[in-house]
Amino acid sequence: MTETYIPPKVWRPDSSNGGEWANINRPVSGATHEKALPTGKHPLQLYSLATPNGQKITIMLEELLALGKDAEYDAHLIRIGKGDQFSSGFVAINPNSKIPALVDQSAEPAIQVFESGSILLYLAEKFAAFLPTEPQRRVEVMNWLFWLQGSAPYLGGGFGHFYAYAPQKLEYPINRFTMETKRQLDLLDKRLADHPYLGGDEYSIADMATWPWYGNLVLGNLYDAAEFLDVASYPHVQRWAREILERPAVQRGRIVNRTWGEPWEQLPERHEAADIDAVLKLKP
Repeated sequence: MTETYIPPKVWRPDSSNGGEWANINRPVSGATHEKALPTGKHPLQLYSLATPNGQKITIMLEELLALGKDAEYDAHLIRIGKGDQFSSGFVAINPNSKIPALVDQSAEPAIQVFESGSILLYLAEKFAAFLPTEPQRRVEVMNWLFWLQGSAPYLGGGFGHFYAYAPQKLEYPINRFTMETKRQLDLLDKRLADHPYLGGDEYSIADMATWPWYGNLVLGNLYDAAEFLDVASYPHVQRWAREILERPAVQRGRIVNRTWGEPWEQLPERHEAADIDAVLKLKP
């Protein structure tokens, strides 16, 4: 850094210095425009984008369908770069204007759920899947689910922002958040050295929550930072990440609401299982 920043007495937003996502960042909440959300025919209506937080839910839904659960869903695209999350329809579901958001139309009145961890827990309890009922095992899963919800912002809004998206590469914040990201990876590596999954012996919502962030990271699919972070030094996280990626439901869920990458990785909206099938068939 070439000069010291002296904070003003009263902060005012500066839209010229927010980086790639400056146009969607603002210091107030609420809707910016009137627009109703689309509604499909299935009981579950998901409004999302295939960021790591969005992938959590589509992976969970595909895992439920693979179990034979009645978890059919419509996945509607929310283009956060264009401000869809600030529409009146989306804000009515999630006043925090962040993806993902879920509406369960099978209930009367319909149940609206926001925050990815809350959605995972809601679905796990609704379908009695991927969350143990025995108290000790349940607590272990919940420990790691809440660990992820508290830790991922350091990886995304911290490391990811300053390393990949900030308009300037600044040594101090990159070093600060790299230190924390590597500490988190080391913690995960130690946990996974003695357990096949984060919650213990069984795949659970803790893994579904964590894999889109840390699994994608060590597999080289997030921020192009694998070499910088020396992810090869975390062999147990690598093993866990590869094994989860091999799950058919993960391969299906990770492409839903995705608008970038190879053609076989992109499915902006999902309304039937055949939608995913058609895209996956494009893979050479």
